Amino acid sequence: MRIVLLPGDGIGPEIAAATHNVLRAASERFQLNVQIEEHAVGHASLQKFGATVRPGLLEIVRNADGLILGPTATADFKDEGSGEINPSKYFRKNLDLFANLRPARTYPGMRNAFGTFDLVVVRENTEGFYADRNMEQGNSELLVTPDVVVSLRRITRHCCERIAHAACKLATKRRKHLTIVHKANVLKIGDGMFLDICREIARGYPGLAVDDILVDAMMAHVVRQPDRFDVIVATNMFGDILSDLTAELSGSLGLGGSLNVGAEHAMAQAAHGSAPDIAGQDVANPISLILSTALLLAWHGERRGDAKFETAAAAIESAVAIAMQQGQATKDVGGHLGTVAAGRAIAEILQSGTAMR
Repeated sequence: MRIVLLPGDGIGPEIAAATHNVLRAASERFQLNVQIEEHAVGHASLQKFGATVRPGLLEIVRNADGLILGPTATADFKDEGSGEINPSKYFRKNLDLFANLRPARTYPGMRNAFGTFDLVVVRENTEGFYADRNMEQGNSELLVTPDVVVSLRRITRHCCERIAHAACKLATKRRKHLTIVHKANVLKIGDGMFLDICREIARGYPGLAVDDILVDAMMAHVVRQPDRFDVIVATNMFGDILSDLTAELSGSLGLGGSLNVGAEHAMAQAAHGSAPDIAGQDVANPISLILSTALLLAWHGERRGDAKFETAAAAIESAVAIAMQQGQATKDVGGHLGTVAAGRAIAEILQSGTAMR
């Protein structure tokens, strides 16, 4: 398996190095023969090549088996004409990564006020209210007058159908429960179509229990009783907000894995930002990017019919759980280690064979 690793900005290089260490340990233990090719992105690329995503990098990524993108300083990149491209948006759009899978789960040994739970938010990733990705040309946020802004949302049957299939397929492999999150009582046409299509697609998956909840009510339900949910499917903005919330309910956004998936490509991506205020201090939590990489391995294994990649992914997740239970994690999640040592601890657990096969 050939993987392109783009470390990113801020804490990105630190957590990418820890992830690289864990990935190398998994490759050795399970004989994956993973080849990791590292390239600059974000500020490092802008300084070296005059663009945050240099020409030719997309083709390199397309020819690889997977992409790992560290957090980038997207708020700094405002002028695409000057090479300041949002790397996350760029790869999601150009690789048509339509599904963002965001698991959230609790870990034994970590105090949690919301009980034990294990769920996944499946977020549509290519349209909705996101003004930078739902138009072929131009931007869908319009400044009509200095005091009036109009933001357009795009909802299409095609995108609704494929995100519904992705959510249903995942739910059939888990606890066979799908929750559709929407606002069809107000956004009657757009969310009405999303809800109807999700229900229609779900009928093609026998044994799947399906319910739906208004997005505002969902925020209350998931805080009150997160263990009642299994797979949650939502449009782009609702899914974006909900997936950050569920990750934080598990103990920290730094524990949330994230995989962006398309028909042919996938990108592992930390669920959090570049946190420049703590960069270089060896305190950043690498678990989000490590778990995202495990999701990438599982995706590759399923796609290629090679079970050893899925086994390696499960072992990484198990190693993270063991490290968390033993307190071998960063301070933000109750541990006592720095970034480097936390990554090393997970890699050593993998190599020891303690983690499940």
